[in-house]
Amino acid sequence: MFKKNKEKNPPSQAPSIIDFLIDLPLFDALQGNELTVIARHMNYFELEPGELLFREGDKGDSVCFVVEGALDIYKESAGGGDVVIATIAKRRSIGEMAIIDNTPRSATVKARTATALVSLTQKGFEQVLEEHPKIGITILKGLSRLLSMNLRKTSSRLADYLLPLG
Repeated sequence: MFKKNKEKNPPSQAPSIIDFLIDLPLFDALQGNELTVIARHMNYFELEPGELLFREGDKGDSVCFVVEGALDIYKESAGGGDVVIATIAKRRSIGEMAIIDNTPRSATVKARTATALVSLTQKGFEQVLEEHPKIGITILKGLSRLLSMNLRKTSSRLADYLLPLG
């Protein structure tokens, strides 16, 4: 999990969290006031290059969105070393499953460059669901689309590496 002491208020020259959320496909079905509700539950923080966001096996309790910079996603190889399996940059998210299923992180994530992020915790999301069910359902639909898209990409990449059966 990311370090709480890295959380900050966005710098005054940075776009607001709402301005950032407008451009994310996950929130594209939400209107202005609905985005304001979500933004109230988000935290802004920064990581230095090489700094750990979270480690594989950590408790997952938030989804993070890259405002600026890039993150490397690592998995441990059969030989025991870490392998970069993906790099994500601006407007991409990491940890979507964490606000739904309460399972440990499936990969290690470190900042490739100086990176600014906003996060939505599982607790914050549950509060939105309780207090604003329509907004919560809209976000759940967006998460479902995002997870489905990620699964399709992963399946396609896996197929490229597998030998045909038979």
